[in-house]
Amino acid sequence: MESVRWVLAATGIEFDEEFLETKERLQKLQDGNHLLFQQVPMVEIDGMKLVQTGSILHCIADKHHLLGKDLKERTLIDINIPTIKKFLEPDSKKKPPPDDIYVRTFYNIFMP
Repeated sequence: MESVRWVLAATGIEFDEEFLETKERLQKLQDGNHLLFQQVPMVEIDGMKLVQTGSILHCIADKHHLLGKDLKERTLIDINIPTIKKFLEPDSKKKPPPDDIYVRTFYNIFMP
């Protein structure tokens, strides 16, 4: 979910975050058919209730033109997203290599 927070912040989207602190709250969402595949996190965008982090990120990126302008850029983004996501996870021990390609790719994804 941390990667979703980063993309929302990078696009300037304001959002409210709700934490499920009890099993009853989760059960209420599941019983109300709010969670596809009964999964969290869930993000509601434009009336869509999205689950699965990759799908959530793709939707936000597509809506805000962060997917790349051509096949080459989209492919580079797709290649690097899993690595970048690992760096953004809370308590990650992984640090990005001081490699200019990663720095440029990160910049192109989050600061177009």
